[in-house]
Amino acid sequence: EVHLVESGGGLVQAGGSLRLSCAVSGITFENYGIAWFRQAPGKEREGVSCISSSGGSTYYVESVKGRFTISSDNAKNTVYLQMNSLKPEDTAVYYCAVQEYWTGELEFFQYDYWGQGTQVTVSS
Repeated sequence: EVHLVESGGGLVQAGGSLRLSCAVSGITFENYGIAWFRQAPGKEREGVSCISSSGGSTYYVESVKGRFTISSDNAKNTVYLQMNSLKPEDTAVYYCAVQEYWTGELEFFQYDYWGQGTQVTVSS
């Protein structure tokens, strides 16, 4: 059974940084993708970034390009999201998710497994 656990959220001032972690276990398939999504109150869930299981391919939504970096440590079975230059509009619950076949896309319906989320709050 695939299990995802996010951590690293918190309260930070605008311009600050946070690093989110997603510990992954139970994956038995290859060439999969892991993504970070976020959902702000009253808004739809939005894809932020994704990375292939090999770590060789990444994708970012335009609003976070140049500020967020996704990476993976396969030895630790962990995916990270380094978030710099945070803005109040980045405030949301951040989720990591796994798709069984890497597509390089951030449509939430393409993702089969989800974590419980971690809250990120950016104050102005």
